Amino acid sequence: MLADTWHLFNKYMIITMRMPLWSLFTLIQPLIWLLIFGQLFGRFVGTTNYMDFMVPGILIMTVLFGSSWSGVSLLREISAGTVDRMLVSPVSRVSIVLSRVLHSAVQVIAQALVILAIAWSTGSSITMNPIYILLAMIVIFLLGVGFAAISNGFAITLQREEPLVMIGNLMTLPLMFFSSALVPKAFMPDWIQYIAMANPISYAVESVRAVLTDTVDMNTYMIGFAVVFVFAVATLTWAVTAFNSLRD
Repeated sequence: MLADTWHLFNKYMIITMRMPLWSLFTLIQPLIWLLIFGQLFGRFVGTTNYMDFMVPGILIMTVLFGSSWSGVSLLREISAGTVDRMLVSPVSRVSIVLSRVLHSAVQVIAQALVILAIAWSTGSSITMNPIYILLAMIVIFLLGVGFAAISNGFAITLQREEPLVMIGNLMTLPLMFFSSALVPKAFMPDWIQYIAMANPISYAVESVRAVLTDTVDMNTYMIGFAVVFVFAVATLTWAVTAFNSLRD
């Protein structure tokens, strides 16, 4: 299973490197939020440096835009018969899903590093400590695994692109606004705060923010890490189970 996952992962990475413009295209909206809305919202949100506050939220937005569409390519391979040809080969069924999910998560890490570089170049003072950046990337990777698994799981279950696109839209901006990615919790109405408590995006943002700001809070980081880890394991298990049950 591990060998099959590695070979399929390499195949998808080669495809991505042959079409780098697609990866850059998914960065357009997060960059718009970073460069334009960061300047606009900074006048209304009561933080000393809104750019530093917003960067972790933009990193998580990059995860959503980069991984929530992962299932579309799987759905197209199913429709083209590519997956059926894999199933009659000795390839592990788990690796078919796992390789795609890992590919999406690694791709998101590369995009997040680009966002960080642009944030630094535009005056953000978030930490450049490689240890804390690594900790933030671990949470981003796990969140990418979680949402890529959800996307692939729905692709397998629905077998149609239209509802999958609708679900992808519901996994982006609504989840962002029901979290502390863009505004502090104190600015949220009480009912949104309650929703945010059940939103993995909130825990991921708080976790990343806890290690990228000047005052590192490892307790907040570990709570967010634990929630995102459980979220990633649960969604990946569901996606693999959905694939196995569909093909049995």
